[in-house]
Amino acid sequence: MQRTIDRMAVEVDGEGDAIVLVHGLGGSCNTWTPLMPELARMQAVRPDMPGSGRSHKAHALAEPGLSIDRLVASVLRVCSALGIERAWFAGHSLGTIVCQHLAVAEPKRVRGLLLFGPVLALPDAARDGMRQRAAKARAEGMAGIADAIVQGALSPSTRETQPVTVAFVRESLLAQDPEGYARTCEALAGAQAADVARIEAPVLLVTGDEDAIAPPQATRTLASKMFNARAEILPRCGHWTPIERAAECRALVRGFLNGHR
Repeated sequence: MQRTIDRMAVEVDGEGDAIVLVHGLGGSCNTWTPLMPELARMQAVRPDMPGSGRSHKAHALAEPGLSIDRLVASVLRVCSALGIERAWFAGHSLGTIVCQHLAVAEPKRVRGLLLFGPVLALPDAARDGMRQRAAKARAEGMAGIADAIVQGALSPSTRETQPVTVAFVRESLLAQDPEGYARTCEALAGAQAADVARIEAPVLLVTGDEDAIAPPQATRTLASKMFNARAEILPRCGHWTPIERAAECRALVRGFLNGHR
């Protein structure tokens, strides 16, 4: 069921323990569709974040700029509107940064974190590249950048053997509003690392062995900084983990949730 909360489009499905799923740059609530069968007995909350998906016109463009703090506040407002006091939180890519900051700021709200393609913060060189991407989105529209992003974000195996996945990711990018996407790029470029050593909730980090944005060693290092975290590396997988390796991700989600309830 779609709801509008604080000018955001939010999909709310099911009943039971709540899990809030935060998509990444270029994504939407549909990033999580492959995991939904595993969440059938939960209340799954999937917002289109400010600047993205169906939320860009009503929300992100009403005020100048986006930031990680603003994205965290948006997730918390969704939780408050739905009466969710405590939940599991899942993030993909930029969404993992949002989830980490939320867990540090509001630890009592967080039962556990599931982080796919996890990023602590971008290195300086990548920040410059992200700002250049924002400028290109504004100048050329999403058609000017989508194919290059697909090429870099998906593993060669995915591109060769999963044409539907390639089409999904490309369409997710092309459907974004260029200005909303650019502002989200700038939020990512300005993101600072959360103090993840303060996160005491259990954490599962999942990345692909061919993920250039969240490479395996960086993911293992991030897990080592946390109190109660483990990393899983999926073979022949790039950065869109839940889309490229849906069955494996569902199994990992099932094991993690069952092990920490």
